[in-house]
Formats: sequence, C-alpha cells, structure tokens
Amino acid sequence: MAFSGALTLTDLNDFLTPSQACIKPVEQVNEPQQIIEPGAATTEIVIDSSGSYYEVSATGASTNASSKGTERKLQQAQISLNDCLACSGCITSAESVLITLQSHTEVLNFLNSNPPVSTPGHNIPVLSIAPQSLASLAASLSSSSGSPVSLRRILRRVRAFSTRILGFEHVYDTTFARHIALLEHTQEFFERKRGNGKVPMLASACPGWICYAEKAHSEMLPFIARTKSPQQVMGTLVKSWFGNRWGVQPDQIYHVSVMPCYDKKLEASRQDFYNDLYSTRDVDCVITTGELELMMRDKGWDLSQPVENEGIPDFDAEIPELLSHPGTSSGSYLHSLINSITASHSSPVDLTVKSIRTSDYEEFTLRARDTGEVLFKGAKCYGFRNLQNVVRKVGREAGVQVGRGAAGRLVGMRAKKRGGEDEKGYDYVEVMACPGGCVNGGGQLKPIAQAAGQKEDEEGFTRNWQESDVQMPVPGEDNEMQGAKWGNKEWTKEVERVYWHDLPTPPPSPRPDLESPFDRADRLAVQVKIDLCHPTDGSLHESWASVMDEGAETRRRELFRTQYRAVESEVVGLAVKW
Repeated sequence: MAFSGALTLTDLNDFLTPSQACIKPVEQVNEPQQIIEPGAATTEIVIDSSGSYYEVSATGASTNASSKGTERKLQQAQISLNDCLACSGCITSAESVLITLQSHTEVLNFLNSNPPVSTPGHNIPVLSIAPQSLASLAASLSSSSGSPVSLRRILRRVRAFSTRILGFEHVYDTTFARHIALLEHTQEFFERKRGNGKVPMLASACPGWICYAEKAHSEMLPFIARTKSPQQVMGTLVKSWFGNRWGVQPDQIYHVSVMPCYDKKLEASRQDFYNDLYSTRDVDCVITTGELELMMRDKGWDLSQPVENEGIPDFDAEIPELLSHPGTSSGSYLHSLINSITASHSSPVDLTVKSIRTSDYEEFTLRARDTGEVLFKGAKCYGFRNLQNVVRKVGREAGVQVGRGAAGRLVGMRAKKRGGEDEKGYDYVEVMACPGGCVNGGGQLKPIAQAAGQKEDEEGFTRNWQESDVQMPVPGEDNEMQGAKWGNKEWTKEVERVYWHDLPTPPPSPRPDLESPFDRADRLAVQVKIDLCHPTDGSLHESWASVMDEGAETRRRELFRTQYRAVESEVVGLAVKW
C-alpha cells in the first residue's frame, strides 16, 4: 500500500511509525484442512516473483514459486474504513487504502439503481459541496481558460451537472452548515471559559488532526472542541431538518458530500454519526473535488460552459448560499471567536498578529485598548510540523504530559513555574493538518508538478528527496504522477485568491426590503434549533446562544456535538519487522 502524498511530503515518521499492521496482504476464506500431526500445518504460503501469494501443500511443496503444483492463489484482503480508524499505524495514508464504500463509483452505482421518483424504495439524492472544493474547481478552470470564474457560477454549473446528468434532486453548498457550526463552536468556547471544560480549546473540524490526536496524543482529547464539523452539521440538516420538511425518514435520503479532503471519508464513517434507529449515516458517501471533476469528464460535462442565471444570487433558496465568513479559508473558527469577544466587550480592543515561522503558524492577541489587558490569545496552526510544536506548547502551558518518562514529567514541572501576562497561554487554536489549510486538501485538484530539483517541501523545510526515496515526476514523461503533486504553494495561493474573490452580479431589480444573507442565516439557524431541539419555550429564543430547557439542551448536544476517544494500539512497535 503506497502512502499518500501528504504523508510522504511531511515525513510523519517523527510522530507515528507507519505500521505493517495496517496491511492485510492475504485473506483465508476457507476452513483450514485437518492437521495431520500436532503442531504441523498441512499447507504453506509461497510468494512468486510478481509478489502474488499462493497456498500450496506442505508435503513436497517447493520453495520455488515457479514450480507450483496444486497451488491456490490467495485473494488480497480489503481494508474497511473502520479497520483504518482502529489501526495503530499511519494517519493520512488512509487516503490510499482501498475505500470501496466511499468513492464516486459507489455514488454512480446508487444513482443508477435508485428507483424512480414516487415509486417504493426511492431515496432522495442530495449533494452538498464545500466552498473550498468550489474554489479548487474555479481556480483550475480560470487557470486553463485565462478568465476568472466566481464560486457562484461554479456552484450553478455543478448543480446543473448533478441534477441534469447524475440525477440528484437537491444541491447545496455547506456554508450555512458552517454558519451553524461556528455559532455552536462559539457557544462551546464560552461554556469552557465559564469552567465547563478544558482550555485552550482546539479546533475539531479537521479529521486528520482528530485522528492524529486520538492515536498519538490522547492527552489532548479533553482540549478538542466537541462541535461537529460543517460536513456533519450538513448531514444533520439534510437527514433531520430537511427530511422533516420533505416528510421523509432519514433512511429515505441519500446524502453525498463533496470535500477537499480524503480524511472526510473517515469522518463520515465514524460510529458517532450513525443513526441506529434508521440504520443510516448522516453522510452516506464522501467524494473529493478530484472525484467530482473525474465524474464530469467521464460524463462529457464541460464546466467552462455557462448555465442560465448563473451569476444572479438566489434570494429564495431554501438556505443561504455561499456565506463568506471573514477570517481563514479553512472555516474562520478563530476569527469568529475574535469577533464575538470583540462585540461583547464594551470598550475598544486592539488585535495584534505575530507570525511564528510562516503564515501557517500565527498568534493572535486581543487587548483592551484602555488597560492593555489581554482578553484573548489564540493561534492558527496548519501542517503537521507546526501541529507538533503547538501540541508541545499547549501541553507545556496546561501542565499536561505530552511525552513519556522524565521528559514528559519535566514538561509539567516547567508549566507550573510559568506565569505573568506575557506568558499567557492560548485560549484557542485553529488546527488544520494540511499546510495552507483546507484549500490545500489532499482531495483538491492538482497543479502541474514541479521539477524534480526542488529542495524544499511545501512547509518550507529543506528535504533531500532522493535520500527520502521520493520519486519526483519529470515534466514530459508519461507517468501517473504527472501533474499531481500535493501542496504546491503558488497553486494554494491561487485557490485561496479565488476562494475570497467572488463579485456576484446584482439582481436586475434591487429589493431593499431583503434582509442581509447573514441576518437571514442567523434567523434560520434559530429556526433550525427550535425545529430540531423542541424547546418548551421556543417562542422566547431569538438567538443561537439562548439557553433552552434541559431536555432541549440535551438534544442540542446530541445533534450538533460529538465525542472523541483514544485509539489503543494493539501493536508492539519493537515487534514489527521491516
């Protein structure tokens, strides 16, 4: 099994040893034959020159695979998503695992077999797409055509393809789900600051970071936010809120999510997001931006061709479209907290930003202008190298042992000796596993590969690729790696630029009576909360932050939050043979 580009380029051997336990080379499906002698096997496995496994008779079996007699070729076993999550080995190598139930082929198979509308057994197919995926498609199209294309136009064209060609009945972007996730995220942060949880709070929207914490740093789990990611909030909206409006049960909806990250497939497969009552998941299948683009090419759909009314905002859409949350292109979690704290403070505040090493690791400090008091200190941390530094820093400041033995105990001792305003620890960290954030996810469209002589990786560290056994593609050669290099900095900047650059055409007849998209989003979010949580005094709740009765608050946590737990290793590292 080949490791993903993300894993190879960031060299995660410092953190987790990629374990051979994550590979099942062969699988025995028949009952073993009766043993003739105690302790003796009747068959043995022989490997031929091509690497294929054969089961041959132990009596007279030759060690030369070319002289096979009554051999039986063994089939390669496949690894499920749950197998991968329970593994003690790699993190992002999950991208290259045989994920048979989370692919565009599975989506096509379902759509082809879905009974017609208004017939028994028909499921409503729904597609939701992340804004980062729209930005990747727009950047790729702009790069090839030479003219910029807005996210709104790309969304309209994706919707036209998905409904007219594939057969989806509804297509949404996930920014309204992100709006709800940010509201709940902010609510959870203030709960923790009041003493109902650990601080600093660490972002929970990145499944790669979550898997890393669960497998390598379980001591960090109490600090991770419990709010669901936008993908999973969208799953709640589609299966529960929209389902109620459409008059169908959750298992009568087939929800496909388009995401910039392969690890989102793993997130959707978590048992926490499975509805036992209806035997269905909040997100049935996740495909990447690249898989969606592949479907378009296979179906002969030209994304460069405009569709009708593609530049006009839809003010009558079921949910607000393309809400642009200020901050970062990875969700704006940190900035949403900064904005909330600023709005709640009665006097003016000043925000300072300090780059620790690169733009992927920055500190944000919010101070009261009149007193200089530090009101909030947070950080933005992207990429696994920076992530490891933040884990150590957070552990040191919180007095948590993040190492083993004397080194780990020393960390806790040092933390207790620190103090003073200048040494104020973080209140919050926006953590993303990919350098550059979600716009640079492993499932995004790739730029043209760089020359093999590049000396630095995409996090700015000098690397000798030959010593690391990394084969770089040679321009002009016909190989599968051509044009598929993960994490090109300039390309990431281009996708980032497209993500923020969206100038919609105003409607022909402006309607001054319309509320702003964010006002409508706030109002609709409260309606979602009331519809799903059923508070006894629903008419009294005018904001997402309002506290409901105990039963409604319990339902709120079940719907919009989740849990994380350590994954215990069953592998003894010293026993692994290489």
